[in-house]
Amino acid sequence: MAAKPTEASQVISDVAHAEGGTTKGSKSAQMQSELTKQRNLEETVANVGSKLETAPGSITKEDAQAVHRAESRALGGQQPQSGSISSQAQHEAAVNEGAASTSRPAAPSDPTVQSQMDRQANFEDAASEIGSKLVNEPGNVTKEEADTLHSREQRAFGRTEKGGLASQAQHQVAENEGATTGRSGGAPADPSMQSQQHRQANFEDIAAKVGNKLEKEPGNITKEEADTLHSREHRALGHTEKGGVAAQAQHQAAENLKS
Repeated sequence: MAAKPTEASQVISDVAHAEGGTTKGSKSAQMQSELTKQRNLEETVANVGSKLETAPGSITKEDAQAVHRAESRALGGQQPQSGSISSQAQHEAAVNEGAASTSRPAAPSDPTVQSQMDRQANFEDAASEIGSKLVNEPGNVTKEEADTLHSREQRAFGRTEKGGLASQAQHQVAENEGATTGRSGGAPADPSMQSQQHRQANFEDIAAKVGNKLEKEPGNITKEEADTLHSREHRALGHTEKGGVAAQAQHQAAENLKS
């Protein structure tokens, strides 16, 4: 028996059916992307929020970064407001890293912690400005802005997130430069960006095919299709969504093997 879809998943399924299937750039694909962001936010906030309540001394820099990214992505690239759970986690992580009491003010006395907070603040400043630009005027995002954001994210966190704000900015710049040079489809000149676009396109192609099959003939979903979809989703996004189309396909394939 197929897994019972959530209300949101059912709405997306209905929209996909009305559109004749999920395709790249379609309304149902956009809805699925927003649902993924929201679920990631809820899961991350629940995990970190629980630690803040029960074991604040165990909050790490990685916890703070994870909830900050989840909130920012759910807000369309905008930065979470002061007092949000991510700002609380960032403060608690700074306190913990400075090995000080929880009564210490936000500004740490440890120069190493202060330097880290400065780097993170620099990243957040750039992320706020460029994130707003990505939402309101994406065609004006420049290579210099994307490079600055990428550099500051790397300095603040020691890495850049796949699909994160810096990655989105670089992708948008490639699209903008493609439009100005007359390249169709905005194909980026950067090989690493092209590779990411290929992974995303490969995932979207099979997600559309398997998604249609899940809707119209779920009894014919095979383990090979489910495994391929799962692999491509992980390669494209860096993770697989709980309850997403890959998870649904794997569940259905397992049910089919039993019958």
